[in-house]
Amino acid sequence: MRRLLRSISGAASALILLTVSSGPAIPPATAGAPAATASVPEDRWPRWRWPVAGVHTVVNPYRAPAHRYGAGHRGVDLGAAIGTVVVAPAPGVVAFRGTVVDRALLTIAHDDGMVSTFEPLSSTLQPGQSVAAGQEIGRVDVGGHTSPGALHVGVRRDGAYINPMLLFDDVPRAVLLPCCESF
Repeated sequence: MRRLLRSISGAASALILLTVSSGPAIPPATAGAPAATASVPEDRWPRWRWPVAGVHTVVNPYRAPAHRYGAGHRGVDLGAAIGTVVVAPAPGVVAFRGTVVDRALLTIAHDDGMVSTFEPLSSTLQPGQSVAAGQEIGRVDVGGHTSPGALHVGVRRDGAYINPMLLFDDVPRAVLLPCCESF
């Protein structure tokens, strides 16, 4: 893979082919760490349910910051009407529910060092309550940095933000094919 990346970066006219695969996700780079050090065996990435039903529209994608405190978007904003039911994507324990600055949010601690956050979200759940995958955890509210009609979903793994889209079921995966070699 390193040889392939070097050949792509060094070739001005390299052809990159992408195909869609439903296979396991390629581990993402974590904030503040080079991509080469963020290695997690592909079979260790969990598969989560979508937190909202219906068509899944990403209105603001994940953008990894250049460094730990750099600008970026540490999650995804999914299109979801105000009042839409939000469900737990995986089993876990409510770690926090409350208002931060001007938005209501809920945080769930999952297995394997995963923590998910949903905002703006009105909820009656209390910290310490267990939730099952698919269980209602609240409803889309208003406030915060998301536009009305969107739900922000953030995920941290061992304290580092990752792209939540890598965890959701049925998201097409891009596969980089070898360039400059015969097929």
